[in-house]
Amino acid sequence: MALGEQDSRTEGLESRLGFSLGRDHVSFDVDETVYPLEAIYGGSYIFVDRCFVFLSRPSPRVVNVRLTSRGPATPAELDALAGEFVNELLSQATRLRLSQATARIREYYTAAALRAAASAPSVDDLLAELDSEELGDDPLEIQVPWEEKSGEKGTEQK
Repeated sequence: MALGEQDSRTEGLESRLGFSLGRDHVSFDVDETVYPLEAIYGGSYIFVDRCFVFLSRPSPRVVNVRLTSRGPATPAELDALAGEFVNELLSQATRLRLSQATARIREYYTAAALRAAASAPSVDDLLAELDSEELGDDPLEIQVPWEEKSGEKGTEQK
């Protein structure tokens, strides 16, 4: 069954988008050859805060999605909810395919970052390098105390 095809288990009206409408729910079948199961799960997760989501498997490679409203809903609202869900399925399927297509690139960059982090000198190495360096000239006389620069001696209070 393709997306939006009805089965004999659902009662009620048919929506303008081809979904099966009940009193407080909308249901439809999703073909896994079009939308991978991971995309169906992703879309379902996005909608769990808006409605109750129930998934079942009426036949191999077909998932029945039933969206039940959390409160009273008109047929138009249920139809819109199902339409938004199907749009989210398309978005999730696209993200999944893009993720699969770019997996090797992400793995390469992650490995390169880990190699770079492993070859970076430690804090102890950097401190040892600083200690071993000869300090150059101090043209701004930053290391010279103020009293020596101005020729004044500090006054002590007793």
